[in-house]
Amino acid sequence: MKHAPGLGYWVRVVGLPLLLVLLTATLLGSHYETNDDVSITLLLRGRTAAAPVTNLHLYFHGWAAVLAGLYQLAPAVPWYGLVLYGLLTVALVLLTAVLEALLRPHVPPGPRAALLAGFLLVAALEHAQWFNYVRVPLLLGGAAVLWTACHYAGPRSRPAALLGLLLFVAAWAIRPSAAVLGAAVVAPAAWWLARPGAWRVVAGAGATALLLGLLVHVTRSPEAARYRRLDVLKSNVLDYGLYRPAHCAPAAPAVRAAVAQWAFGDSTLVNEAQLACAYSFQLRDVPPMALAKLTVLLPQLARDYAALGALNLWLLVSSGRASRRRQWLYVLGLGVLLLALGGLLKLPPRLAGPLLMLGTVGHLAAAAPAGAQGASRRSRQVLAGLLLVGGVYTGYKAWHRRQLLRATEYAHAHALQQVQRRAAGRVVVGVRLEECFKSLSPFRQYVAAGGGPWLLLTGWPTLDPSQPRLRQLLTGTRSQALALRRLQQHPGRYYLAWSPYMSAAERQRFRREWLGKSRPLPQNPPSRE
Repeated sequence: MKHAPGLGYWVRVVGLPLLLVLLTATLLGSHYETNDDVSITLLLRGRTAAAPVTNLHLYFHGWAAVLAGLYQLAPAVPWYGLVLYGLLTVALVLLTAVLEALLRPHVPPGPRAALLAGFLLVAALEHAQWFNYVRVPLLLGGAAVLWTACHYAGPRSRPAALLGLLLFVAAWAIRPSAAVLGAAVVAPAAWWLARPGAWRVVAGAGATALLLGLLVHVTRSPEAARYRRLDVLKSNVLDYGLYRPAHCAPAAPAVRAAVAQWAFGDSTLVNEAQLACAYSFQLRDVPPMALAKLTVLLPQLARDYAALGALNLWLLVSSGRASRRRQWLYVLGLGVLLLALGGLLKLPPRLAGPLLMLGTVGHLAAAAPAGAQGASRRSRQVLAGLLLVGGVYTGYKAWHRRQLLRATEYAHAHALQQVQRRAAGRVVVGVRLEECFKSLSPFRQYVAAGGGPWLLLTGWPTLDPSQPRLRQLLTGTRSQALALRRLQQHPGRYYLAWSPYMSAAERQRFRREWLGKSRPLPQNPPSRE
């Protein structure tokens, strides 16, 4: 698709996505959707590890070393947020460039800018406001493949192919499965856009992902391999609900109690053999589990992504007959994928939003050029109305979400501040503190660079290979039970910090089921603040 970029092109393709991200961050605020991102930054900064973690094993391949190095150079700078928001903006620019190329033959520059702005508001505002690192590789992986396909037949095919490949590699390195999923969603659209050489674009992305995965696999240490297997087992139990309790060992109740609390640090309890005894997979449990998930998921999708659904419906109705069969196949395939992910695994907003955005752009590619040419003036007016109503609804949701996220951010920031003030430089032994990592801003540091390290007893990072090394540094032993016993012999060295969301009964139960294995740690007196 040939064009001669002018100022208007750069304003539309680069200016609009950049403006969306900047205005969202300054006016609405940007907040983390889950606690994952802050947990990752604390590892990269060395605040919950013996030293800055330069290898996260499962994701951020290569990126972890870069980010950890940046934090060492300038600890006060929110490098994680800046880098990932930069990559998010690149992904939005690529998708906007694809839309620009698809609309250019049929829509004048002014209306085209309005359509692009409306689509970004409806489809991309959530990504900038309610952030999670998984959104970046999903969007960037799919956008890189689509953009490369869009430019593959032009005079700059080789530079475009090289740049697209590098961006796909950057996405894959952040989270391999997410980048591959994003590329898979847009693969049919990339095939249609690139026409004669399409197989090279799609096959290139697939081969690159396969080679990178093989490289990581053969270079993975036994420690990292064990971490990966345990992470998969943990996800099957807690995240996806695919495994049910079994009763083949006396230790099974203790194992399940530890898993339910996300307390994975004691390898004598949480290991492959114990998890295999404590949980089992039964095929007969899958249909009712999937039905229960979809019963909750489908109304949420209809409520949160109604505007994108209406856009896809408009494309089906307004397109010409020449592309309708192709469109139906694509939309049905996307629907099956969403239902499969939602029913068998899970489909939170950090997956649903990017997948629907990529799917809508891919659907437009399936409809072009016949669909765009066949759209009547009245149909285009309907599209403008849909984007207007969808934009207003999206803005209302974003403003409402802003109130909730800011209130949660304030409460969580205050809780973390109190932990650091009371710890006064001592080692923080945290129980469910990761609950306070949610809804924080990517552009602020809530845990100071100085002070004692944080030994967290709950959360997925307790599976990370860096945690035994932290216990070794603090207490001279890698065993969690022995480490806690040694810490309690010197009560002045640590501060026991509980999540503000834990009731007194929950604290007692956690002491009995988990901390009690090494003698209960003395409780800090309740604060009057």
